[in-house]
Amino acid sequence: MTRVRYEKRGHVAWVTINRPEVLNALDLRTHEELGRIWDDVEADDEIRVAVLTGAGGRAFSVGQDLKERARLDAAGGPASTFGSRGGPGWPRLTERFDLSKPVLARVDGYALGGGFELALACDLVIASDRSVFALPEVRLGLVPGAGGVFRLVRQLPQKIATGLLLTGRQVDANTLHANGLVNEVVSAERLDGCVQAWVADLVAAAPLAVRAIKEAALRSVDLPLPDAFDAAYHWEKRRQASRDAVEGPLAFTEKRTPRWAGR
Repeated sequence: MTRVRYEKRGHVAWVTINRPEVLNALDLRTHEELGRIWDDVEADDEIRVAVLTGAGGRAFSVGQDLKERARLDAAGGPASTFGSRGGPGWPRLTERFDLSKPVLARVDGYALGGGFELALACDLVIASDRSVFALPEVRLGLVPGAGGVFRLVRQLPQKIATGLLLTGRQVDANTLHANGLVNEVVSAERLDGCVQAWVADLVAAAPLAVRAIKEAALRSVDLPLPDAFDAAYHWEKRRQASRDAVEGPLAFTEKRTPRWAGR
C-alpha cells in the first residue's frame, strides 16, 4: 500500500500522508514517496499550489517512525542529526529551499516532531482547533533535525520558541495563531471549507507572480533592505518577461477575469 496519496485536481496537488494506523509517522519509505511527489509538483506547470495533510482525522503526522529508528539504531545505522542529505527522499520538503510553488499545511490533530517540522516548512498553515503541536525530541535524546531548531526561532518569538524546543511541551493551534505561526484556526467541521477558500485564492492569483513573490520573500528575509532590492530573482525575471505581466492590467482594464498562462 502506498504511504502517500497524491491527487491532482485542477491546479491543486493534494498530498496526504497515508499511515493513519501509526498516526502518519514518517518512515524511510514515506520519505521516498514524498520526495518523488515534490519533484512532480515542481515540474508540473499546471500545478499552482500543493496541500499537505494526514489521513485518518487524528494526526497530521507524529513525525519520525520511532520503531523504525530503534531498528536502525540496533543494526548500527548512523545516528540522526540535522538534515537528511544522502537519505531517502532527499531533499525532503524541509530542505527544498528552492520549491517555487506554495505549500499549504492542513493540520487536524497531532503535528509532532517531524510532523511539526513539515508544517513549519510549509508556506501557510490552516489548523483545526483540536490540533496540538510539539517538538518532543529533547525528551527522546534527539534533536529536531528536520529544521525545527532553525525554523521555530525564526517563526515564533525567541523565548516562546526556546521554551518549546528545550522542554518538548505541547502547544495548541490557537496559541500558535496568536503568535503568527498559524494562518487560521477553525473547528474540525469547518477545516475543509477554510482550506478550500485559501486554495481558491491561491489558484486565482497569477502563478508566476506567486512564485516570484515567494522566492523574493524567502531569499531576502535576512538581507539588508538595499541588498534585497538589488538581488536577482529567477522567478521575477520569468514573471517580468511573461504574458501574465501584461494580462493582469489588461484584464482589469477590460473588466474581466484574467486568463493566466503561468509560463
